[in-house]
Amino acid sequence: IDLGFGWLTLPSGEEVGIVDVPGHRDFIENMLAGVGGIDAVLLVIAADEGIMPQTREHLAILNLLQIKTGMVVLTKIDLVNDPVWLELVEKDVRAFLKGTFLQGAPLVRISSRTKDGIPELVRQLDLILQDAESRPDVGRPRLPIDRVFSLTGFGTVVTGTLMDGHLSTGEEVEVLPMGLRARVRGLQTHKKEEINAVPGSRVAVNLAGVNVDQLHRGEVVCLPGQYAPTQRLDISFHLLPDASGPLRHHSEVKLFLATCETIATARVLGQEVLQPGDTGWLQLELRQPVVAVRGDHCILRRPSPAETLGGGVIVDPTPTERHKRFDPEILQRLELLMKGSPVERMAQASRTLGPASVKVLITHSHMEAQAALPALETLIREGALVRLDGLPMGADSQAIVILPAQWISLKESIHETLALYHETHPLRHGIPKEDLKSRLKLPPPVFQRILHRLSTEGEISEGPKWVSLPDHRIRFTPYQQVKVDELIKQFTAAPYSPPTIKECEAQVGEDVFNTLLDSGELVAVSAEVVFRKADLDLMVEKIHRLLQEKGRVTLAEVRDRLQTSRRYVQALLEYLDETGFTVREGDSRRLK
Repeated sequence: IDLGFGWLTLPSGEEVGIVDVPGHRDFIENMLAGVGGIDAVLLVIAADEGIMPQTREHLAILNLLQIKTGMVVLTKIDLVNDPVWLELVEKDVRAFLKGTFLQGAPLVRISSRTKDGIPELVRQLDLILQDAESRPDVGRPRLPIDRVFSLTGFGTVVTGTLMDGHLSTGEEVEVLPMGLRARVRGLQTHKKEEINAVPGSRVAVNLAGVNVDQLHRGEVVCLPGQYAPTQRLDISFHLLPDASGPLRHHSEVKLFLATCETIATARVLGQEVLQPGDTGWLQLELRQPVVAVRGDHCILRRPSPAETLGGGVIVDPTPTERHKRFDPEILQRLELLMKGSPVERMAQASRTLGPASVKVLITHSHMEAQAALPALETLIREGALVRLDGLPMGADSQAIVILPAQWISLKESIHETLALYHETHPLRHGIPKEDLKSRLKLPPPVFQRILHRLSTEGEISEGPKWVSLPDHRIRFTPYQQVKVDELIKQFTAAPYSPPTIKECEAQVGEDVFNTLLDSGELVAVSAEVVFRKADLDLMVEKIHRLLQEKGRVTLAEVRDRLQTSRRYVQALLEYLDETGFTVREGDSRRLK
């Protein structure tokens, strides 16, 4: 009914994991959760029954998922006494496999009861797996979960087939799409402890920090920040020739991707409907978020009446918008993504990401570094990508690159944001950096590199905590200037006991007062006390001389030297303690 798991060691010494999927038609959706990560298939057909309807559906799914190799196992031969019958069944199977990836594959007759044929099955399995391609390690591990359980003394354990990178004990991971954080407490492959798990292996991951009831089949364990859930996919889709009818625009379908399943709305692009046997473009709008990568294979089924419709290849896992159905530019871009060269794939990855480091871009392109780096260098050399800094290139480089059109658009966006901020807040030096970063939705390293580039080119002015346009100047209105002049006169008249912050705000207004603070003309030393910068510097100089004379001073001694009240001196001394100028010891202070 559900998935089963096992493993064995072949004569060559190769260890292989086995995913046993249910054959019955009623459990075809459980079967789909098990075949996503396999390298080869054993298609098991009972000698006493021959090809069943579910056998045809299973083979169609395997073809759609583009499984490349396998063998046929004719089992239960102990139940067939007639050799002629066995020959007829085998002939029927060969005809059935014609035109599929299993045409010409080894066929072994076996009996699980008598063990006849088992040694030959193992030998053939060893042979076909010798030519299996090794799984790529692109540094982006993802483990689609197929089982979740708890073990006494260990806690939460998830299993799956590891893809696209290796996992290591002790690493922090996240579980998507929920975004739960956890730590890898331990790893096992075939019940053997591992420090590192490699792509293509069956892995059990002991997770610390999450409970069993928080995790489900279909979720994905990965490293933080490397994948993002999506609720929209662009796919190239093939509708099976024997589908019961056409696939119409806006049809409700079930999507099966790796170990997850969800309901989706299929939007047909470039044509009115897809007829049985046709291949075309679909944009899927998903009810639940999934984790997907360009090149992943998926299966679509009709929810009711249940049937397998066909299979697709994901060409864009993160389309940014709902496509117009008959837009020729959209269709051309999808063709490019489907058949694109490494250069075209890198350009598309950059188009999707916006400004990003070389390391992130290579990871997102889902290519090996040796193919991605030359493609990247070609794009930069031809001016199709802009480098925003002079950092060296390499697979782990933090150098930031961006498409020229996106760079222009980003600069325009920053200029427009700053201009609007200056118009809305004319008395502020500029927009706070955190505010600007939040509006642009950029990672901190990318944001800082962009600001540095624009500042170097003179397109912005950058302060410690704010950003402005280069020509922005704070200008008080005549009325505001009169109020400021009156306030400064009060500071001049009583430099060591000036108006409080509350009194300043009442006189000139909060915005004007904050502008005086931002400009450095006034310095707040506490929530109540503020001094002119020049007066504060003079007070600090006097306190410094007093400390040099006496070594230690009390609050009363400072008050007498400055001839002011305790409230101002206490706030000032606490400010000097905080800034590291003085150190308090009991009731006295000394120079730090």
